[in-house]
Amino acid sequence: MQGLREQAEALANESAGELQDKPEVLPPEAARRMLHELRVHQIELEMQNEELRRVQTELEESRARYFDLYDMAPVGYFTLNEEGLILEANLTAAKLLGVPRGDLVKQPLSKFILPEDQDSHYRRRKQLLETGAPQSWELRLVRKDSEPFWARIEATIAQNADGASVWRAVVSDITENKRAERLIQAHSDELHEFAYALTHDVQEPLGTVLNLTQRLAQDYKGRLGETTDKYLDHCVESARRIEVLLKGLLDYLDYRARRQSLSTD
Repeated sequence: MQGLREQAEALANESAGELQDKPEVLPPEAARRMLHELRVHQIELEMQNEELRRVQTELEESRARYFDLYDMAPVGYFTLNEEGLILEANLTAAKLLGVPRGDLVKQPLSKFILPEDQDSHYRRRKQLLETGAPQSWELRLVRKDSEPFWARIEATIAQNADGASVWRAVVSDITENKRAERLIQAHSDELHEFAYALTHDVQEPLGTVLNLTQRLAQDYKGRLGETTDKYLDHCVESARRIEVLLKGLLDYLDYRARRQSLSTD
């Protein structure tokens, strides 16, 4: 733009000088040249103006896409320095914590973490910074004027525009997932208790049926006919299979109970 202005001023000065030297005469060639230059510059200005409008439109579209992809994302985005201070956050992140976005900047993320989960967060962040490997963990965050909620953090190491090391975190609200897990666990526990009780209750009468069937098969073998012997043998074999299945189910239920007890400890 500056070069174009200088060229236009030079031409204007040249034309003015010619007119001052010969005010009564404007040679046709000079007039044509001046008109040509003016027309060229007019076209250049129009082209540059059109290019500026195109670039401005692209910038506005890019800004709108950035807003949709970053600020209106369904998850919270944080950029933090190595000390854990928030450098940037999208609108979703601010909404998750119930704090205006501007108030998040330079605040430690740990400020919004439930005290009981501070240690696990510190260990994960330390591992992230030491190894550079992506990390993910679950913890409870504190929302302003509301109950704590479960969140999942997925973090990676990056560098900002100045080359400084930062880490980026994607934060998702998993409260509903946790609620569903608890519901499934509760139903699973109820089913476990029912299956355990039923298995125990069935074992005793099954043992009685098996013993009686075995005695019948032994005491009356060959006396009630070949067909009856086959039926009794089949009953004994079926009862034994059920007995084995029940024992296997009881063993599995006991193993599951021990494993669950260890995981909760």
